Amino acid sequence: MVVKDIPPVEAPSRLASDPVASSAGPSEYSSPAPPTFEESSGHILIEFDQSGAFIPQGGEEAPPSFTPYEAEYFVAKNKTIITHDPHLNQDGEALYRFLLGQSAQPPVFLLRCKGTHVEHKTRHVTKTDSNGRRRSETEHYTETVTDFEFSIDLGQHLSTDIVQWTVGDDEPVYRGTMVREVGHEEDVRKATRTEKRDGNAWALRRTLQGFPPWISPGSGYVENGRSDVGMPMEQLREVLKSSWTLRQWADDYCNSPKYFKEFIYEKIVYGWNLEALASAVKSCIQSTHYTGDISVKFETELAQVIVRPDNRLARMLSNPWLKFLLIITLIFPFIWLFRRFHSRGGGRWTVGGAAYAMKRWELVRTAINVTAKDVEQYKLSDPRGTYTMTQEGIKRSRAAAAAKKVDRIAMSLPDDVPDYNIASLDGYTDTRQVGQAGAASLV
Repeated sequence: MVVKDIPPVEAPSRLASDPVASSAGPSEYSSPAPPTFEESSGHILIEFDQSGAFIPQGGEEAPPSFTPYEAEYFVAKNKTIITHDPHLNQDGEALYRFLLGQSAQPPVFLLRCKGTHVEHKTRHVTKTDSNGRRRSETEHYTETVTDFEFSIDLGQHLSTDIVQWTVGDDEPVYRGTMVREVGHEEDVRKATRTEKRDGNAWALRRTLQGFPPWISPGSGYVENGRSDVGMPMEQLREVLKSSWTLRQWADDYCNSPKYFKEFIYEKIVYGWNLEALASAVKSCIQSTHYTGDISVKFETELAQVIVRPDNRLARMLSNPWLKFLLIITLIFPFIWLFRRFHSRGGGRWTVGGAAYAMKRWELVRTAINVTAKDVEQYKLSDPRGTYTMTQEGIKRSRAAAAAKKVDRIAMSLPDDVPDYNIASLDGYTDTRQVGQAGAASLV
């Protein structure tokens, strides 16, 4: 049904000779009153013929609802997440959002304990020689018997505050080539053998002692014999020493034309001294007077996300059976040479990931009872000195600052400033502005 209004009748125009129109002063001409609703209802024309009605394209149905892009991926037998989605190899924003989505799924963190012992056994076997004669022999052999084997899921202790991190500029890692490099942009160079050895040793120590992945060997947090886990991001960013964010590395990967490139995104669990904890668990088992061999390991599953190109050879290398077929047919050595030495062959990016804390750092302010007599005693001992209040009592200001006894970390940010860890997840947020706004609000 189409509703149309009949155009109104045009009012008669006044002539120039009209004495009312040409006279000066207020007009005495009165126009007729407008019609009422009942009088004008007869001017409405109702037509049921819609053949001539115009309906714009798409106006007959609602537009489709927006859905986020979901990339295809699969989980390999070694519990690694692999994707060959073509869109993730072309759009850095899509790759960045995909990695953030994967970081929302924490890795599986397990403690595996196993106890075994070796038994020496004897058995009689019958053998036949080349002449067809049979004889019996006594054979000694050893057999490993598993006494117990169990695993404990530690994922419930992972913190929900996820930190996106990137490697430091002085850390030897893969930055788009098939060799490990240090530096950034124009200052990138191949890592020396000493740098590789020191980097491997530090990575092992950092994992066993539970240091965060952004802590460097020269950091004061490590030299003091502790890892300040869960501290505010503005404090940890001082030791990060990384020039690029995860968003920038995603663009660098997508802009590469290499045929066998891959982006490896690591999920790191930190906060517990795994070496000391494994030793404590082993001691607990030994306290039950168990004399067998004890194995205590910490394992992570679903801790790697690998992005590879969408081509036939790259997909074949992701399949272990097809890769084994390429090896026995002597095709894989030629692929390896192409990846290693050709300018458009292969490249790796092991430059960042997500970090999950097993414990938090929280400031606790305790009340200290200090009498006026104590203050006067300090002033008499050194009238020129200045003193400050700490959790251990009254100390000289300079000594307290040197011993890091003075709290310089804000307890909380105001409500109108977003949390620093949340703001750092956005590739477009200038985290320095957040820190400055929080500091200005706390003053």
